[in-house]
Amino acid sequence: MIENQKFERIHLNDKSLQASTYENCQFHNCDFSNGNLYDFKFEDSEFFECNFSLAHLAGVAFRNVHFKDCKMLGLRFDDCAVFGLSFSFENCTLNHSSFYKLKIKQTKFLNCSLEAVDFTETDLTLSNFANSNLKDAVFERSNLEKCDFRNAHNYSFDLEVNRIKKAKFSRDAVIGLLAKYPIDIE
Repeated sequence: MIENQKFERIHLNDKSLQASTYENCQFHNCDFSNGNLYDFKFEDSEFFECNFSLAHLAGVAFRNVHFKDCKMLGLRFDDCAVFGLSFSFENCTLNHSSFYKLKIKQTKFLNCSLEAVDFTETDLTLSNFANSNLKDAVFERSNLEKCDFRNAHNYSFDLEVNRIKKAKFSRDAVIGLLAKYPIDIE
């Protein structure tokens, strides 16, 4: 186990990091892109300006992890270890990633780009999407109860196939909820 360490400008392919449990660690400007993170465990840790694009997340544990200003394109979070899975994202680009069938209640996606992200059958109860772009994000049979979409934009999903009880929406952006209906709104 590695505890209370700060890592800067590490590139996973340089073998600078080994599969282990990282607890209360900080990672700054590290490059995990295209890397295999199998058997890595991150607990109570933070990532700043890191690149995770196309990293392999099979078996990776993220427990109470915060990502800020990270590039995270094409990630399969649904391959992560599900026990204790919890994270938050701020100013991150998560385009083309998947959270398929995960239970990630109370997740914060603040100021994120979530274009074409798959949230199919995901439990997002009480999650917050403040100022996030959800263009082409997929919500099917998802639990969106008590989610906050008030400042999110470009979202569109079917109210009839998702659970949305007590979800919050802004008046101007609610048009995305009516997209499936053949109506004109002026």
